[in-house]
Amino acid sequence: MHHQSEDILINITPFETRVALISEGEVQELQVERTIQRGNVGDVHLGKVVRVLPGMQSAFIEIGLDKAAFIHVADMRENRQARTLGTSPTAIERLLFEGQALMVQVIKDPIGTKGARLTTQISLAGRSLVYLPHDTHIGVSQKITPEEAREALRLRVGALMPIMAEGGLIVRTQAEDASDETLKTDIEYLMRLWGKIQSLAKTLPPPHVLHQDLSLSERVMRDMVTPQTKQVLIDSRSATERLKKWASTFTPEVTERLHHYSGERPLFELASVEDEIKKALARRVDLKSGGYLVIDQTEALTSIDVNTGGFVGSRNFHDTIFKTNLEATQAIARQLRLRNLGGIIVIDFIDMEDSAHQESVLAELAKALSLDRTRTTISDFSKLGLVELTRKRTREALASQLCETCPTCDSRGQILTARSVCYEILREVLREAKQFNPREFRVLASQTVVDLFLEEESQNLAMLGDFVGKPITLEVANHCSQEQYDIVLM
Repeated sequence: MHHQSEDILINITPFETRVALISEGEVQELQVERTIQRGNVGDVHLGKVVRVLPGMQSAFIEIGLDKAAFIHVADMRENRQARTLGTSPTAIERLLFEGQALMVQVIKDPIGTKGARLTTQISLAGRSLVYLPHDTHIGVSQKITPEEAREALRLRVGALMPIMAEGGLIVRTQAEDASDETLKTDIEYLMRLWGKIQSLAKTLPPPHVLHQDLSLSERVMRDMVTPQTKQVLIDSRSATERLKKWASTFTPEVTERLHHYSGERPLFELASVEDEIKKALARRVDLKSGGYLVIDQTEALTSIDVNTGGFVGSRNFHDTIFKTNLEATQAIARQLRLRNLGGIIVIDFIDMEDSAHQESVLAELAKALSLDRTRTTISDFSKLGLVELTRKRTREALASQLCETCPTCDSRGQILTARSVCYEILREVLREAKQFNPREFRVLASQTVVDLFLEEESQNLAMLGDFVGKPITLEVANHCSQEQYDIVLM
């Protein structure tokens, strides 16, 4: 990560939490979580069995949500072995009885008339590991290749497990490059969490929540705070207290760096975070030198085009281009993090004839990307002078969280000109005149289209009216976008 010091700003409102990571006076990362989008998946409850249905091999369990939740025999941890061994599962009526208290975890949110779906196979996710208190083996993600690397990681993690510890672990892809220290912190965090869940389960009456999946601000404590983090500023007093309490249990080393921000100016205006959010949703990103980037997200990939702004003198032509490309590498690395772009990214740098220049630009890009928490892999310049890179998808991209497709242009990023729409209307009237025989044709269209019909296209409209032998009247429909129109037969 960065060797410069970092600040983390957390802006909290009842409806959403926003987090900005600031380093070198610039926003490097943004995360948003809306209260309304948080489900129950991953939450651990102490539930109470209300009905056992032997016929359906399932049971209803009260966990304190609006509707009773549901568990199927296959999701009882006693039957996990049966599935792998191919033996028949233990019947649900032998495992559960009415009124029994039972620790369960939500695997599916309630939808419509259905209650939440549960399991008794508890799993607790950390940053790079998942802890399975009722399992014994250590599994490693198949995405980590080759086999030897998986085996080595399995042994490393096994050696870090405390001697007396119960349970097993799943090693996620994120753990591939993790240091022993990071893994150890994760194991300790998960052990503490499980300890806390167990002690609550012994003392609380069912139904009761034992553990909720971490909120964004708690994930920040666990995942984003590094030794480089100078301070974490939170603009809500109650949230600061709550986080301090949470941190003192799970991430004690962070506690003294948490501060309540009570300044006059809104927290997110400090490092102009609000402006950065707007910029991170724009297509064009201006560079200090006068050049700019154009970033386009499509289904398959993201393309980034580097441009020199304005005129480039011939004398220092190669130099200007080289400098612009170098500056672009920093900006690109930052935009990938800000926008949280994942998948395939193709960069079209300004053409450089000097291969030494190409090498430096690649090296600079690699350096800028090495500060990224998310894994990236870079290819060399292709024959066409493009650089491809892949960045692991972690969360949704910022734009897909905050924006929706444009109804006017249907996300094509452009709309038909008013003239094109005029001609479409003329053709449509002609087509309808062959089929129907109305008194008049009334055209409802946007102001721009109507204006054009009244001015430059008035002659074409008159000729068409003459040809079909019916009056064609115009009406401005304010709800219409430039491409929309309606032809009403009167």
